[in-house]
Amino acid sequence: QVRLVESGGGSVQSGDSPTLSCVASGLTFCMAWFRQAPGSERKFLGYRNLRPDGWYYATGIEGRFTISRDVAKNMLYLQLNKVRPEDTAVYYCASALNSCDASAESYDTWGQGTQVTVSS
Repeated sequence: QVRLVESGGGSVQSGDSPTLSCVASGLTFCMAWFRQAPGSERKFLGYRNLRPDGWYYATGIEGRFTISRDVAKNMLYLQLNKVRPEDTAVYYCASALNSCDASAESYDTWGQGTQVTVSS
């Protein structure tokens, strides 16, 4: 089973554009980002799979956040553009071997999460 490790979180200021990283221990078809704010359910942000056109963002995410993938390095990135206090959450990387969608139940491997705290 693939293992995932996120990094890049921390305390940032409103308007900053931090980049989160996720490294996988092996190749997997689909890698995705989710986030979970305090008191809220985990929410899908977007995914990238191995197809040239294999990307998808949740509504309202494209343009604010950018997901990229370096397949050769087994890396997935999430650039948070001009963050706001409401972007404060734990950000999770997830992977699935065979398919991609927006449902958390479709992903069989999760990282431990990385906390992003945005102050105004």
